[in-house]
Amino acid sequence: MPSTTRRTVLTAAAAAGITATAAGSAHASEGRHGTPGHAPTKEVFGLLADGTAVHRWTLSNGGTTLKALSYGGIIQSLETADRRGRATGIALGFDNLDDYVAKSPYFGGLIGRYGNRIADGRFTLDGATHQLPLNDGPNSLHGGDRGFDKRMWDVAPFTRGADTGLVLTRISPDGEAGYPGNLAVRVTYTLTPRGAWRIDYEATTDRATVVNLTSHTYFNLAGEGNGTIDGHLLELAATRYTPVDATLIPTGELAPVARTPFDFRRARSIGEQDRIPHEQTVIAQGIDHNYVLDKGITPRPEYALSVTHPESGRVMKMYTTEPGMQLYTGNFLDGTLTGSSGRLYRQGDAFCLEAQHFPDAPNQPAFPSTVLRPGRTYRTTTVHAFSTR
Repeated sequence: MPSTTRRTVLTAAAAAGITATAAGSAHASEGRHGTPGHAPTKEVFGLLADGTAVHRWTLSNGGTTLKALSYGGIIQSLETADRRGRATGIALGFDNLDDYVAKSPYFGGLIGRYGNRIADGRFTLDGATHQLPLNDGPNSLHGGDRGFDKRMWDVAPFTRGADTGLVLTRISPDGEAGYPGNLAVRVTYTLTPRGAWRIDYEATTDRATVVNLTSHTYFNLAGEGNGTIDGHLLELAATRYTPVDATLIPTGELAPVARTPFDFRRARSIGEQDRIPHEQTVIAQGIDHNYVLDKGITPRPEYALSVTHPESGRVMKMYTTEPGMQLYTGNFLDGTLTGSSGRLYRQGDAFCLEAQHFPDAPNQPAFPSTVLRPGRTYRTTTVHAFSTR
C-alpha cells in the first residue's frame, strides 16, 4: 500500500467532531455528563539521575482525571467514576519516578519510534539497512531499550473552549535508536467536557523513516490493583488477527478469529478467553496479538471496541483512525511490581489495547505501510470514551 494511502489525515475540526458525536453520544445515551474542566496543573514528580526535574500534569474534565508525566509522556493515573459516582484509578502505574525508570513494563508509556516488534531489530528502506537495539530476545520492541517512553518531553498545557489538555513535543534526532531522519513529534492529550480522552499524534521527518506511535496504558476497570480482568467483557470489531511465531513476530498470515480464543466479535470475558488452549496462546502465554480492525484505516476515528466491567458499571469504548489493535492481557506481570495502590500486579491483572499499524510492517510489504517521507505528515488519532451503565 502506498504511503500516501496509508497516512491518516485528521483536522482539528474532525477530531472535535468525533468527540462530540461518537465519543460524546456514548455519554449522552448512557446518562453520564461531566462538568467543564479546569486549567491543567503541574507539580514536580521526581528527579532523574542527572538532576532533571520530571513534572506531573493533572487534567480534569467531564468526570475524568488524567495525570501525565513529562518523562515518557507516561499516563501515571487515570480516574473515572463507577455507576455510583465513586472515582477510582483504572490505569496501572507507580507512585514514584524511580520505579518508572528502573522497572516499568511500559506502564502508560508514549511509544515510539515504532510501537510493537520489528524482527531481528532490522529493516531495509530505500536500499539502506538500519539496525535497531535488540531488547526483546532477537527483536526490537517499542523503539528499543530507550524508546520515546524513556525520553523527556516538552509539555505545554492548553484550554480550548470546553476542552483541556497537553501538547507534548520532542525532536528525535537522526540515528536515535538506529532510526533514520530527524523526526519532529507532536502528541496532544485532550480531555473533553464528556470525559473522553483523545490522543492526536503528528510527526514529520527530513529523511525517509518508519513511524508507528501508540499509547501503552494498562487498564483494569475494576480499579488499579483490584484483581484480575476475568470480569471484563470485550467486544472487538475484528474478524482477523495476525498470528505470530515463537518470538511473537507476525507470520504474515491474516487469520480468521472464528473458533479461536481471539474471537471477540461478541462480548466475551478477556480473562477467560486468554486461558483457552491454543497454539497461539501458548506462545504468548495468553493473548499478545494484533487485530486487523474491520474498518481499516479511516480519515476520522471510528468505532473499534468496547470493554465493559459489569460489577462497577464502567464502560470504555475506543475509536481510532488506525487499522490495527494490539490486545495484551498482562501475561508477563509476575507479582514483583508494586503499583500506586500498594498492591502487587500479577499475571492477568490488566489489559492493554494499543491502536497501531501492524507489528513488523517495515519487513512485511503486504501489511499497511509505516513509511514516512519528507514533505508528508504522519497523523493518527485515538479516542477513549468512558461511561457507565
